[in-house]
Amino acid sequence: MQIKKCPFVGICGGCQLDFSDEKYREKKLKTLPDLNFSHDAIWGDFGTRRRADFAFTDNHFGFFKKQSKDIVDIDSCPNLVHEINDILKDVAHLPWRGAGSVLITKCENGIDVSVNSDVPYFNADFRSAVEKLPAQIIRFTWNDSVARKYKEPEVKFNDKIVAYPSNAFLQPTIETEQILRDLVVKYVNGATRVADLFCGLGNFTFATNATGFDIVGNGIKRDLFKKPLSVANLNQYEVVIMDPPRAGAEKQSKELSKSNVKRIIYVSCNPTTFVRDKKILEKGGYKMTVGIPVDQFVGSSHWEIFSVLEK
Repeated sequence: MQIKKCPFVGICGGCQLDFSDEKYREKKLKTLPDLNFSHDAIWGDFGTRRRADFAFTDNHFGFFKKQSKDIVDIDSCPNLVHEINDILKDVAHLPWRGAGSVLITKCENGIDVSVNSDVPYFNADFRSAVEKLPAQIIRFTWNDSVARKYKEPEVKFNDKIVAYPSNAFLQPTIETEQILRDLVVKYVNGATRVADLFCGLGNFTFATNATGFDIVGNGIKRDLFKKPLSVANLNQYEVVIMDPPRAGAEKQSKELSKSNVKRIIYVSCNPTTFVRDKKILEKGGYKMTVGIPVDQFVGSSHWEIFSVLEK
């Protein structure tokens, strides 16, 4: 794939690194903490992001400028899938009023647009403009109020299709989602008693026939930040999968460190909280046997870390 230089490099704060730079990988590796990884980094491709968080203020739509709350007007981004770029100009030119964020997600059957704003509702002019948007946009919500909906957005994990709720968590690219899912399946290694914590919509749950636990999604409705699984709960399982938000899984790690679970597969999008939780687990006797950095957030300084910890 020919690398197209982004016209907003150094202006937009969406990417901290220029993915078109021939030394991109070298520079990105310098942002990675030294965790004695067992494998080389897995690299994602630019132009594959299926979701992006935009910002708006009165008559401005785009990404925040670097180290600023001002907005760079954007109606095309070379780091996004073409399906989003195909409708982005129309969304950018809506009569935006007030301020807020706009999450645009490419789903299996169309585009979902979700607005979150302190302005509680949209006016008639805005609804009229939304109704004229391209048909590829199958749902448009404002603070969970539906401005337009043609069908329920869906996402697919291998052959499993599930409904996509507005603002639900998804891995940023389909390619890296599949890579992580394949790694999880590999290291579950046929275990039959598996718990998938912070399971979301089920990216790992269905593929491993796991019991899922989460606040929302397709698992048992349980807030693992406030009420982590106890040692007695955990000891029912051979393998535990964890894929928490950026805040990590501190309380759950403390319970896990006292458990008899033989293998923990920890997928983290925040090396800082991963290191904290890893230390907790190590005090309980776990040792990281597999560590793989994944450049899932191309252009940013963020890394996804896939790890296996065993006792």
